Amino acid sequence: MNAEMVMKELEALGKERTKKIYSSNGAQEPLFGVATGAMKPIFKKTKINQPLAEQLYATGNYDAMYFAGIIADPNAMTEADYERWMDAAYFYMLSDYVVAVTLAEADIAQEVADKWIASGEELRMSAGWSCYCWLLGNRPDEEFADSKIAGMLELVKNTIHDSPERTKYAMNNFLYTVAVSYSPLHDKAFETAKTVGQVEVNKDKANSKFLHAYENIQKAVEKGRVGFKRKHVRC
Repeated sequence: MNAEMVMKELEALGKERTKKIYSSNGAQEPLFGVATGAMKPIFKKTKINQPLAEQLYATGNYDAMYFAGIIADPNAMTEADYERWMDAAYFYMLSDYVVAVTLAEADIAQEVADKWIASGEELRMSAGWSCYCWLLGNRPDEEFADSKIAGMLELVKNTIHDSPERTKYAMNNFLYTVAVSYSPLHDKAFETAKTVGQVEVNKDKANSKFLHAYENIQKAVEKGRVGFKRKHVRC
C-alpha cells in the first residue's frame, strides 16, 4: 500500500463522533476521527514500513500521524528523526501516545527521553516522562538503574507542582508506573506519591481537577497489580 491508499482507507473509517472527541482533546484539522482499533486491518496490509510511516507523519493529518506510529520501525529512526517528529507533535496525544510510544521501542529510548525531560519544553518533557512510563511498564527491571529511577522520583517530588500542565500528567503517571511496574522502587514511589499528594491541573480554567497518584497506587496494590508488565507497547 502507498500513502494515498492508506489515506483513503483512513478517511473511510472516520467517524464524526470520534473526530469531536479528538478535537476536544486538542486535535486540529486535518483529521478524520478514526478509532485506533479500526486501524488494525490496515496494519495487516502495510506491516512495519518506515518510509511509509514518514510519508504519513508528514501529512499533518492526526489519524495518519497516529497510524505512522503504529507502522514505524523504532530502531530505524535516529535521534534527529525523533526530534523532527516531536517538532510536529502539536498536542499531547501525538507527543505522548505516538512519539513517546514509538521511542519506547528504540534502543536509544532512555538517552532521548532524558534530554526531553531536561528540555524545559512542555510537550517534550511530557513525552520524556511518558516514554519512561511505557519503558518501565514493558521492559525487565534489570534494564534500569535503581539510582537513576530514584533520582527521577526525587525530581518529580521537587518539581511536579510547578511544572507545565501536560508534564504534570506525565510525571503523575510516572509515580504510578514506578510503584506498579518497577518492583525495586515500589516503596519509594509509594512514599513519594504520598508526599506529593494531589496535583492540581487546569488551574486557569473554571473547573480545575486533581490528579491522585497515591490513591491510584493504593487501588493497584489492593488489586494485586504490583509487578505488572505489558507484553507490547504499541498496539
